[in-house]
Amino acid sequence: MSATSPVIRVVDDDAAFRTAISRLLRAAGYEVRAYASAGDFLLADEDSSPGCLLLDLKMPGPDGLDLQAALSKRAKALPILFLTAHGDVAASVRAMKGGAEDFLTKPVKRETLLGGIRAALARDAELRAVREQIQQTRERFEALSPRERLVLEQVAAGRLNKQIASAIGASERTVKAHRARVMAKMGASSVADLVRAADRVARAAPSPRSR
Repeated sequence: MSATSPVIRVVDDDAAFRTAISRLLRAAGYEVRAYASAGDFLLADEDSSPGCLLLDLKMPGPDGLDLQAALSKRAKALPILFLTAHGDVAASVRAMKGGAEDFLTKPVKRETLLGGIRAALARDAELRAVREQIQQTRERFEALSPRERLVLEQVAAGRLNKQIASAIGASERTVKAHRARVMAKMGASSVADLVRAADRVARAAPSPRSR
């Protein structure tokens, strides 16, 4: 397994089930890490490897829904598939509203399980790609000068060069030069690209509470 191979985290208090499901997943080519409780998972799993979480619903102590709620507060939460013998409509609705990828019941067919895992891993890859794009955009934004950031803000607000020149006290020629440098530094090929980049930067900015 490479350092970037997906890791399937299994959280279930049934030891026999953990052994059986781990064997099945390893036979399918996945790296597996198994935990007996939500607490064990939270204490031990600090790895940022790609993957997903196969989570039981009913467990002693914090249950699967409690763990889902705790993980939802993380910036890089893993996709979750619930797999339980104790499912009901209310629990499944709560799990899906909480962002679960799927809610499966035991016993589950091998292909159903593996199909759910493939979908969860695809979702994880998609989320990681978005986070990487946001991080790259943020780094490019940090390379802008204060004046260039001001021009970017004005462009993103839909203002024309003449309006920007008046707002920042510069000539239109200077504004055009700033815009050209901003587009180059931000890797934007059009104003639309630049606006999207500015939006990613705004969404990536920490909230006042997190500072």
